[in-house]
Amino acid sequence: MLTIMLAAAATAAPVDYTRDDTWLCRPGRNDVCAGDLSMTRIDPDGSSHIVRAPQVRPADIDCFYVYPTASLDPGNNSDLIPGDGEKGLTTAQFAPFRSVCRPFAPLYRQVTLTGLRKAMTSKNLSDAGDFDLAYRDVLAAWRSYLKRDNKRRPFVLVGHSQGSSMLKRLIAEEIDGKPIQRRMLSAILPGTAILVPPGGDRGGSFKTVPLCRDAAQTGCVVTWASYRAGAVLPDNALFGRSTDGMEAGCTNPARLQGGAAPLDPILGFPWWKGGYALYAAPKQGWPVSTRFVQMPGLLAGECVRAGAYTYLAVKVAGGRTGGIADTVAGAGSVGDTAFPDWGFHVIDMAVVEGDLLRLVASEHAAWRRRTTRR
Repeated sequence: MLTIMLAAAATAAPVDYTRDDTWLCRPGRNDVCAGDLSMTRIDPDGSSHIVRAPQVRPADIDCFYVYPTASLDPGNNSDLIPGDGEKGLTTAQFAPFRSVCRPFAPLYRQVTLTGLRKAMTSKNLSDAGDFDLAYRDVLAAWRSYLKRDNKRRPFVLVGHSQGSSMLKRLIAEEIDGKPIQRRMLSAILPGTAILVPPGGDRGGSFKTVPLCRDAAQTGCVVTWASYRAGAVLPDNALFGRSTDGMEAGCTNPARLQGGAAPLDPILGFPWWKGGYALYAAPKQGWPVSTRFVQMPGLLAGECVRAGAYTYLAVKVAGGRTGGIADTVAGAGSVGDTAFPDWGFHVIDMAVVEGDLLRLVASEHAAWRRRTTRR
């Protein structure tokens, strides 16, 4: 049966990415990345106000995003009709990037949550679906984007989980060591292992692409897996694992050079009851009318090593008005099955979204300074 499935997937028709309906986000459209980016800021004392979205957006930098496992389709690989999962996660994770770059997000026939749940239950990855089919779509979208849209602009790759895995392969096969690498400002790849030699920044998953260690550095990778600080990782923890004499890279977007730092999360209020975003039900006295919420002082993080794992340890502040710390979601679940070995995987992006936006802006400024001097 598996041979038949793989043969069918191998002959699946290629996706035409010159068609607008094969993209979730493109610049200038009224799509899932085009909504209001205003945020409600809730301070530690419980006071709140609305932070309006920036109106000036750069036109000389692109972001290419591949969403994580989100499809609720019944098969092992999704169709190209976006559901609440694909649209919701793209809105939560990627729409804010519209303030710092032109957004591109292709649809692709990803391995679904249905397939993932089968694999997590059986502990056999072959039960999940065809990752090669998903990658062929991402590759086709990337090549179409380069041919039609890029116009030699600098770009940022953004992914999470399955999306990060797709982009990890794309970098290794299409960018690493090639001339186009000079236009890559960074690749933001949380939720997958970017392997490096112990104590090193390059030479594992990629030959020449290093980890990012400075906000003005370009051509580098930002990557992490997040767990709650103080938690004892189970032996079967899924993310941040070191293998084959290599360690999983960890770069704290709030402090790339290392050490602890306050995080700047951008939290989504509930859009799906499955908990695939960091959220809290509005408390009495917290009138929240925006899609996004900013809560300074809620989180802090630091890359740490513990046994075979390297990860971003996220500390949740206590004592906030309304008991917000008790409402921080994070444990992974698919349907009614929980996977505590995922740690804070489902909120990898949310906990540092504000830091990522500042990082892209900083990289863009550094790029412009260098190109101006030439």
